[in-house]
Amino acid sequence: MENGTAAEKWQFRGNEVLKTASAITIRGVLNEVMDNIEESGPRPIIPLGHGDPSAFPCFRTVQIAEEAIVDAARSAQFNGYASPVGIPPARSAIADYLSKDLPYKLSPDEIYLTIGCTQAIEVILTVLDCPNANILLPRPGFPFYEARAAYSRLEVRHFDLLPEKGWEVDLNAVEALADENTVAMVIINPGNPCGNVFTYQHLEKVAETAKKLGILVIADEVYDHLTFGSNPFVPMGVFGNIVPVITVGSISKRWIVPGWRLGWLVTNDPNGILRKHGIVDCIKGFLNISSDPATFIQGALPQILGKTGDDFFSKIVNILREAADICYDRIKEIPCITCPSKPEGSMFVMVKLNLSLLEDIKDDIDFCAKLAKEESVVVLPGVAVGLKNWLRITFAIEPSSLEEALVRIKAFSLRHAKKQ
Repeated sequence: MENGTAAEKWQFRGNEVLKTASAITIRGVLNEVMDNIEESGPRPIIPLGHGDPSAFPCFRTVQIAEEAIVDAARSAQFNGYASPVGIPPARSAIADYLSKDLPYKLSPDEIYLTIGCTQAIEVILTVLDCPNANILLPRPGFPFYEARAAYSRLEVRHFDLLPEKGWEVDLNAVEALADENTVAMVIINPGNPCGNVFTYQHLEKVAETAKKLGILVIADEVYDHLTFGSNPFVPMGVFGNIVPVITVGSISKRWIVPGWRLGWLVTNDPNGILRKHGIVDCIKGFLNISSDPATFIQGALPQILGKTGDDFFSKIVNILREAADICYDRIKEIPCITCPSKPEGSMFVMVKLNLSLLEDIKDDIDFCAKLAKEESVVVLPGVAVGLKNWLRITFAIEPSSLEEALVRIKAFSLRHAKKQ
């Protein structure tokens, strides 16, 4: 039998959902943009597209964290399998760390260790995936939620963040979108991709709205405490007595170690609503059939969380504050780009493109592709995070490199400006 005929009898094929889901991730979009760059070009590539500052010397993690990893590995105490929910000392350390900002004390039993924040998101979206269920996601937002929901066939409905109000949640839209099949809403604070930080008062309104609708709040706080504006970081768990809150977070951003892949999922639920409705048992069930973070990193966690000094955190926040100032000020000098509000947290800012001022740019994807090709600067098209003809700019890089990148973006914009 000929090979072609035999091949037609194979019964397997790839899962088409995976292709669709992966195409809408930040990684997927950035890979397309990066394809326009010649690696051997005359100028170094400046990455303003992703939130991983670990490659830059000024953002190196604290020495105590590095020593904690070495100590844990050398101790020979963390070479075996861990409990699916995490080892007890690590769960206790996270409970203590997060409880500092809460009006009640978390129990270690409310902490579940995950492979970075992304697995925590996978856990809760899978747990909530019931027939006909839908979830409310922010626009703009972090597209991993859309990708994971698509894979789980969980319906997504988008509510807008309002740029004219500092990217606050449009709570009227939340109420209009919700129905009897809505199970949860997601908030990201400090904000990715907007660089906003929600006030206590606004978060309280979010909690009251969710309670009215009978849904839980998924609070993505991976950028916790990375704030440098007028609003301090307030965890959504503060309002756990009003509405059940699932918090997802990690050490990735605050400690500048995204590659260590250590995150957590937390049930902020003093009233026991999540346990009563089977959510806790389902979280444990998911973790029983999935992988868990490397045990030696779990073993290092008590030392990392307990011994990192405030001087390290202050240094990182000060660098981000300086970078945010540079970014905001230089963007004002670029005619075709408008920044609605100065970033106050995280590592990002959203800026709007005015295509009417540009001669041969079709949309945000075209802008980013040509910018990468001509200037070796990588910026994320806004369509990747839900806002077409906007851009997400990451400013968590060396300040001098950020200055250079913005000079290049200005030159590019002037070169493509419509002739008067």
